[in-house]
Formats: sequence, C-alpha cells, structure tokens
Amino acid sequence: MRPDVPYIARSLEPVLQRAATEFPAVVLTGPRQSGKTTLLQSLFGERYRYVSLEPPDVRLSAREDPRMFLDLNPPPVIFDEVQYAPGLFPFIKEQIDANRHEAGQFLLTGSQNLLLSEKVTESLVGRAATLRLFPLSRREAEGRPALPLAWEHGPASLPGISYSFGELWKRFLRGGYPELVANPGRDERMWHASYVQTYLERDLRMLRQIGDLSQFQIFLRALAARSAQLLNLADLARDLGVALNTVKAWLSVLEATYQVIVLRPYFANVGKRLVKTPKVYFTDVGTLCYLVGLRDPEHASSGPMAGAILETAVLSEVVKTLAHRGLEPQVYFWRTAAGTEVDLLVEVEGKQVPIEVKLSATPHPGMASAIKRWKQDFHETAMPGYVVHPGDVRIPLGAGILALPFAAL
Repeated sequence: MRPDVPYIARSLEPVLQRAATEFPAVVLTGPRQSGKTTLLQSLFGERYRYVSLEPPDVRLSAREDPRMFLDLNPPPVIFDEVQYAPGLFPFIKEQIDANRHEAGQFLLTGSQNLLLSEKVTESLVGRAATLRLFPLSRREAEGRPALPLAWEHGPASLPGISYSFGELWKRFLRGGYPELVANPGRDERMWHASYVQTYLERDLRMLRQIGDLSQFQIFLRALAARSAQLLNLADLARDLGVALNTVKAWLSVLEATYQVIVLRPYFANVGKRLVKTPKVYFTDVGTLCYLVGLRDPEHASSGPMAGAILETAVLSEVVKTLAHRGLEPQVYFWRTAAGTEVDLLVEVEGKQVPIEVKLSATPHPGMASAIKRWKQDFHETAMPGYVVHPGDVRIPLGAGILALPFAAL
C-alpha cells in the first residue's frame, strides 16, 4: 500500500474476501490506479507474499522459467500486473490442480482485460473468480461503500449527502481515482495528464503497435467530445483521416483496458443489442473532463459538454456500484426511430429501471416524457423510473417516476 494514499474502504471487500475462501485463485482486473494493489495488500498483505511483475527483471524471470519463478514465490501469493507474464497461467493451473481444494492460493491483478480473459478462460476456468475494481464510486468516496442504489431501498428512505452545485461539478472535474480523492491537494489536471501519458506508453504500446502516439491522443480527445452520443465510427475515422479498422482497434484497446464503457441499445430481442449503433462513455468522469479541456466548474456545468459529463457520472456510478458487488452490470439505452430516448436502462432480475439524466436542477413532469413513453411499450417489465439531476429536489414526476438528485442515486 502506498504510504501517501490513505486507504478508502471499497464495496468489493466482502466479495473479494469471500471469493478467496471459495476459489483457488482470484483475478482482480480494472484500470490502472483504481486501487487494486492497495485493496489486496490491505486485506491480505499480512498473510500473502507480494510480487509485482511490472519491473523488467521480475517479468523476464517469470517468462524465461515460470516453473522456477513459482517455486521461488509459492502460495499464498499476490502477483500484481500479471498480464506482463501471461505464460505463467498454465503453470499456475498446474499448481492449483495439485492442491485443488485449497482456496485462496493465488491473487492476481491486471490492468488489461484482453490478455487476461483469454488466458483465464484457457487455464483457470473453474479455478478462478474474476472481479473488477473501477475508480471510486460516489458511495466509496463518501465513506459509505455499502449504500444501496436508489431503487433498492425505496424512495421513502433515500439517503444522500447534499452537495452544493459548485461542489458537485468540482467532484466531476476531479474524478474518482483514489489518489485524487484521498489527497485533495493534488493538482487534478497534472495527475490526469500524467495518467493519460503513462497509459499511452504502457498499455497502448503493449496491446497495439501504434506508430504515431500523437494521432492516438487526437483520437482520444475526439472520442471524448462524442461522449454520450451515438457513435458512428466511420464518421470518426473520416474526421481523423485514419482507416476505419484503426479506429475500431483503438476503441477495442480502450475497452480492454477499462478506459471506456460501450453502451448498447436495448431491444427485447437480445441479438439486436449487439449489432446496433452504441454509445461510448469514459469510465472516469474526471478523465472525460480532462480530455475535453475543462478546467473549472463553471465552464463544465454551463458548456456544451455539461449533459455528457452528468450522464457519464450517472452511468459510472451505476456500473461501479454493481461491479463492486461482483455483479456484471446490465446497462443499456433505449431509442426509437423518431429519436425518443431513455438515457439508461438498468436490468434487474429480468426487469428494467429507466433513468433519464437532466441538467436542470428544477425538475418538472416534462422531463419524464421519454420514460413515460418507454413504460407504455415495456409496461410488463418496467420498474419505477428516475430523472437524475444535479440539484437537491426529490419530487414525483408521474406515476412511478421520481426526480432524484445525483447525490441520492
């Protein structure tokens, strides 16, 4: 655990502890700097040896003689950034199979899903629990990691910490990475600039052979400017002057390293969800604000990206809260041919929670029109809906629709 970063309790803690008592291995993935190492060392550091595979000499040792490497670092052990030595997985499988009934032998972390998922499928199927850790949710940053989502505890008992309008947008600009939340004095723009550069140098070059990093940076900013919009990759490729397959490859890298969330449209026919035009959101709202050049709360809240920023914050909160319980978030958007759209649909046990995101802090019934339309078409599976806004007002906007402050989501 880094001494300069105070520990913040995470919602994933009980899930991680339970997984370590039920599976021989636990794989913890998520974006860089989301707190994976800190979490594992906090929970298991006294009992587990810690080995980072990031240093080149350690990485080389693991690659050249994996069996000897494992002999020198026997369980229980934490292998950090294990994507640097994917050849270890068959030998980890070999050791697990020799002691199949012993839980919690290996705790593995990785910042990339692309390599890990393939190797885990091949070598650790049935032997490993795979969990994800994103940057801090609002609940975790407030010190209330177990707080349920709004629809899980009913509108009559919705708890929430009230933020002033300016404070809320300051939080959006800063984002949810633990270093920035735990250290209010850190300069967020310098931190995000360093993060993006480090990410480019390490992950991008490892996953794809990129000749011109500056062109990829332009792509990042162009993608951020299209956040929360229908994403036409052909148009984006044409605007950037690069091949469509290049843009697709770059987007796949961002998704594989948890930098973006690809949101697909909702259809009752599940197959259609995979082929229609998606939306793309950055996982961390602070990263989004940095990439589009926002520096202060006033410009963020009143500029052309304000709606996308708030929508990103809402989606991110839902995804983080569910993923940090060990669940696979099932989140979509809904859009008709005429353009009527519900920003988010959260699937809950075969039913859906519709969520609209509105910038106005003065909610009125007209803001719920898209949810009302959706409820007409999907009334059999519709759960109560919410219009999430940046103010502090909670009022009904129609039958089964509540205006809800972001701070109470």
